[in-house]
Amino acid sequence: MLLIRPIRESDYESLLTIAKESGHGFTSLPVDENLLKKKIARSIASFHKNVETPGDEGYLMVLEDVASREVVGTCALEAAVGSSDAFYHYRLGTDVHVSEKLGIRREVQTLTLCNDYTGASELCTLFLRDAWRRDNIGRMLSRSRFLMLAAFPKRFGETVIAEMRGVSDEQGNSPFWQWLEDHFFGIDFPTADYLTGIGDKVFVAELMPRHPIYVNLLSPEAQVVVGEVHENTRPALALLEAEGFRCRGYVDIFDAGPTVECARSQIRSVQATQKLNVVLDDVTEGEEGILSNGRMPDYRVLRTVVQVDEERGEVRISADAAKALMVKAGDPIWYLPL
Repeated sequence: MLLIRPIRESDYESLLTIAKESGHGFTSLPVDENLLKKKIARSIASFHKNVETPGDEGYLMVLEDVASREVVGTCALEAAVGSSDAFYHYRLGTDVHVSEKLGIRREVQTLTLCNDYTGASELCTLFLRDAWRRDNIGRMLSRSRFLMLAAFPKRFGETVIAEMRGVSDEQGNSPFWQWLEDHFFGIDFPTADYLTGIGDKVFVAELMPRHPIYVNLLSPEAQVVVGEVHENTRPALALLEAEGFRCRGYVDIFDAGPTVECARSQIRSVQATQKLNVVLDDVTEGEEGILSNGRMPDYRVLRTVVQVDEERGEVRISADAAKALMVKAGDPIWYLPL
Protein backbone atom coordinates (compact mmCIF):
# COMPACT_ATOMS: atom_id res chain seq x y z
CA MET A 1 0.00 0.00 0.00
CA LEU A 2 1.39 3.39 -1.04
CA LEU A 3 0.46 6.46 0.98
CA ILE A 4 1.14 10.15 0.33
CA ARG A 5 1.36 12.34 3.43
CA PRO A 6 2.87 15.65 4.58
CA ILE A 7 6.60 15.49 5.24
CA ARG A 8 7.77 15.22 8.87
CA GLU A 9 10.97 16.22 10.62
CA SER A 10 11.87 12.52 10.91
CA ASP A 11 11.91 12.30 7.08
CA TYR A 12 15.05 14.44 6.80
CA GLU A 13 17.47 11.59 5.99
CA SER A 14 15.13 10.23 3.32
CA LEU A 15 14.72 13.70 1.81
CA LEU A 16 18.50 14.16 1.74
CA THR A 17 18.89 10.85 -0.12
CA ILE A 18 16.29 11.93 -2.67
CA ALA A 19 18.00 15.32 -3.08
CA LYS A 20 21.28 13.56 -3.88
CA GLU A 21 19.64 11.15 -6.32
CA SER A 22 17.71 13.88 -8.15
CA GLY A 23 20.90 15.39 -9.60
CA HIS A 24 21.62 18.73 -11.28
CA GLY A 25 18.71 20.81 -12.49
CA PHE A 26 16.36 19.71 -9.70
CA THR A 27 16.49 23.15 -8.10
CA SER A 28 13.74 22.62 -5.53
CA LEU A 29 15.79 20.08 -3.54
CA PRO A 30 19.32 21.42 -2.94
CA VAL A 31 21.78 19.14 -1.17
CA ASP A 32 22.03 21.42 1.85
CA GLU A 33 21.08 20.36 5.39
CA ASN A 34 19.99 23.79 6.55
CA LEU A 35 17.84 24.45 3.50
CA LEU A 36 16.21 21.02 3.48
CA LYS A 37 15.31 21.32 7.15
CA LYS A 38 13.86 24.78 6.47
CA LYS A 39 11.75 23.30 3.66
CA ILE A 40 10.43 20.66 6.03
CA ALA A 41 9.62 23.24 8.72
CA ARG A 42 7.93 25.54 6.19
CA SER A 43 5.80 22.69 4.87
CA ILE A 44 4.71 21.64 8.36
CA ALA A 45 3.72 25.25 9.11
CA SER A 46 1.81 25.50 5.81
CA PHE A 47 -0.27 22.38 6.50
CA HIS A 48 -1.20 23.78 9.93
CA LYS A 49 -2.01 27.29 8.68
CA ASN A 50 -5.55 28.60 8.20
CA VAL A 51 -5.60 30.07 4.69
CA GLU A 52 -8.17 32.33 3.02
CA THR A 53 -5.99 33.50 0.13
CA PRO A 54 -2.81 31.84 -1.19
CA GLY A 55 0.51 33.25 -0.05
CA ASP A 56 3.96 32.00 0.87
CA GLU A 57 2.87 28.42 1.63
CA GLY A 58 4.63 25.33 0.39
CA TYR A 59 3.17 21.86 0.74
CA LEU A 60 5.86 19.17 0.56
CA MET A 61 4.67 15.56 0.63
CA VAL A 62 6.32 12.16 0.60
CA LEU A 63 5.29 8.84 -0.89
CA GLU A 64 5.60 6.11 1.71
CA ASP A 65 5.48 2.35 1.38
CA VAL A 66 3.16 1.64 4.33
CA ALA A 67 4.52 -1.87 4.94
CA SER A 68 8.19 -0.91 5.18
CA ARG A 69 7.74 2.79 6.16
CA GLU A 70 10.26 3.60 3.41
CA VAL A 71 9.99 7.01 1.74
CA VAL A 72 10.26 6.40 -2.01
CA GLY A 73 9.28 9.71 -3.59
CA THR A 74 8.24 13.33 -3.17
CA CYS A 75 5.83 15.84 -4.66
CA ALA A 76 4.90 19.39 -3.72
CA LEU A 77 2.72 22.41 -4.39
CA GLU A 78 3.68 26.06 -4.02
CA ALA A 79 0.64 28.20 -3.22
CA ALA A 80 1.72 31.46 -4.88
CA VAL A 81 5.18 31.83 -6.43
CA GLY A 82 6.93 35.17 -6.06
CA SER A 83 5.25 35.90 -2.72
CA SER A 84 8.53 36.14 -0.81
CA ASP A 85 11.12 36.69 -3.55
CA ALA A 86 11.28 37.43 -7.26
CA PHE A 87 10.20 34.63 -9.59
CA TYR A 88 11.92 34.99 -12.96
CA HIS A 89 11.25 33.61 -16.42
CA TYR A 90 12.21 34.41 -19.97
CA ARG A 91 9.26 35.25 -22.20
CA LEU A 92 9.72 34.20 -25.81
CA GLY A 93 8.65 36.92 -28.21
CA THR A 94 9.18 38.03 -31.80
CA ASP A 95 10.78 41.19 -33.18
CA VAL A 96 9.81 42.02 -36.74
CA HIS A 97 12.19 44.08 -38.88
CA VAL A 98 10.84 45.38 -42.21
CA SER A 99 12.30 47.51 -44.98
CA GLU A 100 9.69 48.16 -47.68
CA LYS A 101 12.26 49.94 -49.81
CA LEU A 102 14.56 46.92 -49.88
CA GLY A 103 11.75 44.36 -49.79
CA ILE A 104 13.17 42.70 -46.68
CA ARG A 105 11.24 41.31 -43.76
CA ARG A 106 12.89 39.50 -40.84
CA GLU A 107 11.32 37.90 -37.77
CA VAL A 108 13.69 37.32 -34.87
CA GLN A 109 12.87 35.46 -31.65
CA THR A 110 13.69 37.29 -28.42
CA LEU A 111 13.99 36.32 -24.76
CA THR A 112 12.80 38.97 -22.29
CA LEU A 113 13.25 38.66 -18.51
CA CYS A 114 9.90 38.88 -16.70
CA ASN A 115 7.94 38.10 -13.52
CA ASP A 116 4.68 37.30 -15.31
CA TYR A 117 3.84 34.20 -13.24
CA THR A 118 3.93 35.97 -9.87
CA GLY A 119 0.99 34.69 -7.81
CA ALA A 120 0.51 31.46 -9.76
CA SER A 121 0.54 28.11 -7.97
CA GLU A 122 3.29 25.69 -8.92
CA LEU A 123 3.53 21.92 -9.21
CA CYS A 124 7.06 21.02 -8.15
CA THR A 125 9.50 18.62 -6.46
CA LEU A 126 8.14 15.54 -8.23
CA PHE A 127 10.66 12.73 -7.81
CA LEU A 128 10.34 8.95 -7.65
CA ARG A 129 13.24 6.67 -6.79
CA ASP A 130 14.38 4.35 -9.58
CA ALA A 131 13.18 1.07 -8.07
CA TRP A 132 9.62 2.42 -7.86
CA ARG A 133 9.29 3.71 -11.41
CA ARG A 134 6.74 1.06 -12.39
CA ASP A 135 3.06 0.14 -12.18
CA ASN A 136 1.85 3.71 -12.76
CA ILE A 137 3.30 4.80 -9.41
CA GLY A 138 4.75 7.96 -10.97
CA ARG A 139 1.36 8.74 -12.50
CA MET A 140 -0.30 8.36 -9.11
CA LEU A 141 2.31 10.58 -7.44
CA SER A 142 1.93 13.31 -10.05
CA ARG A 143 -1.88 13.28 -10.17
CA SER A 144 -2.27 13.20 -6.40
CA ARG A 145 -1.61 16.94 -6.28
CA PHE A 146 -4.73 17.65 -8.31
CA LEU A 147 -6.82 16.19 -5.47
CA MET A 148 -5.40 18.89 -3.20
CA LEU A 149 -6.17 21.59 -5.76
CA ALA A 150 -9.75 20.29 -5.97
CA ALA A 151 -10.26 19.95 -2.20
CA PHE A 152 -8.68 23.28 -1.19
CA PRO A 153 -9.26 25.86 -3.97
CA LYS A 154 -8.84 28.81 -1.56
CA ARG A 155 -5.26 27.77 -0.85
CA PHE A 156 -4.15 28.08 -4.50
CA GLY A 157 -4.05 30.54 -7.39
CA GLU A 158 -6.25 30.60 -10.47
CA THR A 159 -3.30 29.61 -12.67
CA VAL A 160 -1.16 26.53 -12.05
CA ILE A 161 2.30 26.15 -13.58
CA ALA A 162 5.07 23.58 -13.71
CA GLU A 163 8.70 24.24 -14.67
CA MET A 164 10.10 21.46 -16.81
CA ARG A 165 13.78 20.59 -16.46
CA GLY A 166 15.76 21.75 -19.47
CA VAL A 167 18.57 20.07 -21.38
CA SER A 168 21.83 19.42 -19.53
CA ASP A 169 24.45 16.68 -19.64
CA GLU A 170 25.45 14.14 -16.96
CA GLN A 171 27.89 16.64 -15.43
CA GLY A 172 25.10 19.21 -15.11
CA ASN A 173 26.30 21.45 -17.95
CA SER A 174 23.57 23.37 -19.79
CA PRO A 175 24.26 24.61 -23.35
CA PHE A 176 21.96 27.57 -22.74
CA TRP A 177 23.62 28.54 -19.47
CA GLN A 178 27.07 28.07 -21.02
CA TRP A 179 26.33 30.98 -23.35
CA LEU A 180 25.03 33.14 -20.47
CA GLU A 181 28.05 32.18 -18.37
CA ASP A 182 30.50 33.14 -21.10
CA HIS A 183 28.93 36.54 -21.72
CA PHE A 184 27.37 37.65 -18.43
CA PHE A 185 27.66 35.51 -15.30
CA GLY A 186 31.05 33.89 -15.01
CA ILE A 187 29.75 31.01 -12.82
CA ASP A 188 28.93 27.51 -14.00
CA PHE A 189 25.44 26.00 -14.23
CA PRO A 190 25.64 23.73 -11.13
CA THR A 191 26.68 26.73 -9.03
CA ALA A 192 23.88 28.94 -10.37
CA ASP A 193 21.44 26.07 -9.94
CA TYR A 194 22.54 25.54 -6.34
CA LEU A 195 22.36 29.25 -5.43
CA THR A 196 18.82 29.42 -6.75
CA GLY A 197 17.90 26.27 -4.84
CA ILE A 198 19.02 27.81 -1.54
CA GLY A 199 17.08 31.00 -2.28
CA ASP A 200 20.05 33.22 -3.15
CA LYS A 201 18.72 34.92 -6.29
CA VAL A 202 20.31 38.34 -5.91
CA PHE A 203 22.93 37.51 -8.55
CA VAL A 204 20.15 37.05 -11.13
CA ALA A 205 19.01 40.66 -10.82
CA GLU A 206 22.61 41.89 -10.64
CA LEU A 207 24.07 40.02 -13.62
CA MET A 208 21.17 39.01 -15.90
CA PRO A 209 21.10 40.85 -19.27
CA ARG A 210 18.93 43.95 -18.87
CA HIS A 211 17.72 43.94 -22.47
CA PRO A 212 15.98 41.27 -24.57
CA ILE A 213 18.28 38.57 -25.95
CA TYR A 214 18.09 37.76 -29.65
CA VAL A 215 17.86 33.98 -29.91
CA ASN A 216 19.72 33.93 -33.22
CA LEU A 217 22.76 35.44 -31.47
CA LEU A 218 23.01 32.51 -29.04
CA SER A 219 25.47 29.73 -29.76
CA PRO A 220 24.05 27.03 -32.08
CA GLU A 221 24.10 24.60 -29.13
CA ALA A 222 22.07 27.01 -26.99
CA GLN A 223 19.56 27.84 -29.73
CA VAL A 224 18.44 24.24 -30.21
CA VAL A 225 17.64 23.65 -26.51
CA VAL A 226 15.39 26.69 -25.97
CA GLY A 227 12.02 25.28 -24.92
CA GLU A 228 13.28 21.66 -24.90
CA VAL A 229 12.99 19.28 -21.93
CA HIS A 230 15.53 16.94 -20.37
CA GLU A 231 15.15 13.36 -21.56
CA ASN A 232 14.28 12.19 -18.03
CA THR A 233 11.51 14.80 -17.82
CA ARG A 234 9.58 13.77 -20.94
CA PRO A 235 7.24 11.37 -19.07
CA ALA A 236 6.35 14.09 -16.54
CA LEU A 237 5.66 16.56 -19.37
CA ALA A 238 3.44 14.03 -21.15
CA LEU A 239 1.38 13.55 -17.98
CA LEU A 240 0.85 17.29 -17.61
CA GLU A 241 -0.03 17.76 -21.28
CA ALA A 242 -2.70 15.06 -20.88
CA GLU A 243 -4.12 17.19 -18.05
CA GLY A 244 -4.41 20.24 -20.31
CA PHE A 245 -1.12 22.01 -19.54
CA ARG A 246 0.53 23.90 -22.39
CA CYS A 247 3.64 26.01 -22.85
CA ARG A 248 2.70 29.64 -23.53
CA GLY A 249 6.16 30.83 -24.48
CA TYR A 250 7.91 30.97 -21.10
CA VAL A 251 11.22 29.23 -20.41
CA ASP A 252 13.57 28.85 -17.47
CA ILE A 253 16.29 31.49 -17.09
CA PHE A 254 19.03 28.91 -16.46
CA ASP A 255 18.48 25.94 -18.79
CA ALA A 256 15.68 27.32 -21.05
CA GLY A 257 13.38 24.40 -20.19
CA PRO A 258 9.69 25.14 -20.89
CA THR A 259 7.18 26.20 -18.24
CA VAL A 260 3.67 24.83 -18.80
CA GLU A 261 0.44 26.27 -17.40
CA CYS A 262 -3.26 25.57 -17.04
CA ALA A 263 -6.15 27.32 -15.32
CA ARG A 264 -6.77 25.45 -12.07
CA SER A 265 -10.46 24.89 -12.86
CA GLN A 266 -9.60 23.51 -16.32
CA ILE A 267 -7.17 20.79 -15.19
CA ARG A 268 -8.78 17.51 -16.24
CA SER A 269 -8.10 15.70 -12.97
CA VAL A 270 -9.46 18.63 -10.96
CA GLN A 271 -12.64 18.46 -13.02
CA ALA A 272 -12.82 14.66 -12.65
CA THR A 273 -12.42 14.68 -8.84
CA GLN A 274 -15.61 13.74 -6.97
CA LYS A 275 -16.53 14.35 -3.35
CA LEU A 276 -18.18 11.17 -2.02
CA ASN A 277 -19.09 9.59 1.31
CA VAL A 278 -17.18 6.64 2.74
CA VAL A 279 -18.78 3.22 3.03
CA LEU A 280 -16.71 0.51 4.69
CA ASP A 281 -16.79 -2.89 3.02
CA ASP A 282 -14.58 -5.86 2.28
CA VAL A 283 -13.57 -4.50 -1.13
CA THR A 284 -11.49 -6.99 -3.13
CA GLU A 285 -12.67 -6.13 -6.64
CA GLY A 286 -13.35 -2.82 -8.34
CA GLU A 287 -11.43 -0.05 -10.05
CA GLU A 288 -8.22 1.54 -8.88
CA GLY A 289 -8.52 5.09 -7.69
CA ILE A 290 -6.72 7.81 -5.77
CA LEU A 291 -8.43 8.93 -2.57
CA SER A 292 -7.80 12.00 -0.42
CA ASN A 293 -9.19 12.64 3.04
CA GLY A 294 -9.24 16.39 2.33
CA ARG A 295 -8.10 17.29 5.84
CA MET A 296 -5.56 19.70 7.19
CA PRO A 297 -3.06 19.20 8.75
CA ASP A 298 -3.48 15.39 8.65
CA TYR A 299 -3.62 15.25 4.85
CA ARG A 300 -3.52 11.78 3.32
CA VAL A 301 -3.73 10.38 -0.22
CA LEU A 302 -3.98 6.67 -1.00
CA ARG A 303 -4.07 4.52 -4.11
CA THR A 304 -6.46 1.60 -3.60
CA VAL A 305 -9.27 -0.51 -5.10
CA VAL A 306 -12.71 1.09 -4.70
CA GLN A 307 -16.33 0.63 -5.69
CA VAL A 308 -18.08 3.87 -6.62
CA ASP A 309 -21.84 4.45 -6.52
CA GLU A 310 -22.31 7.83 -8.17
CA GLU A 311 -26.10 7.85 -7.76
CA ARG A 312 -25.79 7.48 -3.99
CA GLY A 313 -22.65 9.61 -3.81
CA GLU A 314 -20.73 6.85 -2.09
CA VAL A 315 -17.41 5.07 -2.40
CA ARG A 316 -16.76 1.67 -0.83
CA ILE A 317 -13.30 1.11 0.59
CA SER A 318 -11.67 -1.45 2.85
CA ALA A 319 -11.12 -0.97 6.57
CA ASP A 320 -7.34 -0.92 5.95
CA ALA A 321 -7.73 1.88 3.39
CA ALA A 322 -9.93 3.85 5.79
CA LYS A 323 -7.35 3.47 8.56
CA ALA A 324 -4.54 4.70 6.31
CA LEU A 325 -6.65 7.69 5.25
CA MET A 326 -7.77 8.39 8.84
CA VAL A 327 -11.47 8.33 7.87
CA LYS A 328 -14.52 6.44 9.07
CA ALA A 329 -17.88 5.46 7.58
CA GLY A 330 -19.90 8.46 6.46
CA ASP A 331 -16.92 10.83 6.21
CA PRO A 332 -16.49 12.86 3.00
CA ILE A 333 -13.62 11.85 0.76
CA TRP A 334 -12.22 13.04 -2.58
CA TYR A 335 -11.94 10.44 -5.34
CA LEU A 336 -10.08 10.47 -8.66
CA PRO A 337 -9.97 7.47 -11.02
CA LEU A 338 -6.39 6.31 -11.62
